[in-house]
Amino acid sequence: MQSSELRPHHALCLTFFEGKGYSSDFVRNMAKIKELLTDSDPEVRLTTDWDMICRRCPHSEGSCGEKAPLYDRAVLEICGLSQGQIVKWSRLSQMAEELIIKAGRLPQVCGDCQWSYICSEKCK
Repeated sequence: MQSSELRPHHALCLTFFEGKGYSSDFVRNMAKIKELLTDSDPEVRLTTDWDMICRRCPHSEGSCGEKAPLYDRAVLEICGLSQGQIVKWSRLSQMAEELIIKAGRLPQVCGDCQWSYICSEKCK
């Protein structure tokens, strides 16, 4: 897998992903992306726009609306990263784990997400 675009907040989504999503096509794609990232540890280009996960969302016309860019900016700020930066998946994943999840900042970053109940249950 070559350098691919990934929204910073998707590092959090992928951590807690358990096979639920907007459609069966979206779920299959998310599972495939998680497997590819985990198995090959590619470089990803951080974007606050549509990425390889969003492209398969059946609500790509704005389901996340204004929330997703806010989540992205929060992750970038907390992790000291920037839009367009290229990082290894393992580094992004580790930063999200240590600086956001283990630090108890998940509610601050994306607590109003419709899927946050899954994440908060797994953080207990």
